[in-house]
Amino acid sequence: MFAFLILFFFAATGFTLNHASWFDSEQKVVQRQGTLDAAWVAGDANAVKKFEIEQYFVRTQGVKGQAGDFEISDTECDVSFKGPGYEADATIDRATGRFQLTETRSGFVAVLNDLHKGRDTGTKWSVVIDVAAIGMTLVSLTGLTLIFFLTKRRAFGLMAIVIGAAICYLAYALWVP
Repeated sequence: MFAFLILFFFAATGFTLNHASWFDSEQKVVQRQGTLDAAWVAGDANAVKKFEIEQYFVRTQGVKGQAGDFEISDTECDVSFKGPGYEADATIDRATGRFQLTETRSGFVAVLNDLHKGRDTGTKWSVVIDVAAIGMTLVSLTGLTLIFFLTKRRAFGLMAIVIGAAICYLAYALWVP
């Protein structure tokens, strides 16, 4: 039953990915301003306290996701956080510690689509995807090999496999640029 649940998830989200425009939900964008400890961004680029800054945004601003790019210039720092259906970008003035934070939350379908793709989901979810893929492969191979043990349906089953493969190839050859 677990394999069927995983199969359902990837089949349904495959459909929503293929027709993303049908399922676009409004993105919720929130902008906030504030000030963090200016000492964290003072000095040369090596002195910038990246960990403290990232933790500040998580603790005080409710930012989610994994910290991604952290760029440091002479005048500002830019830090981004990404997760499934979620993105937050902060620009920090290095002279004053003032920041502008923009959070973008996408809808439920966007979260599911990102989970399907493994986009911004981290290494642990990547393992879930790999286990699901191995499970679906084993279930598929079991079903395909089962036809060899059903003597009354073997010819029809093998013909269905060949015809199905030919249809997929023709669709690819004719319709994929």
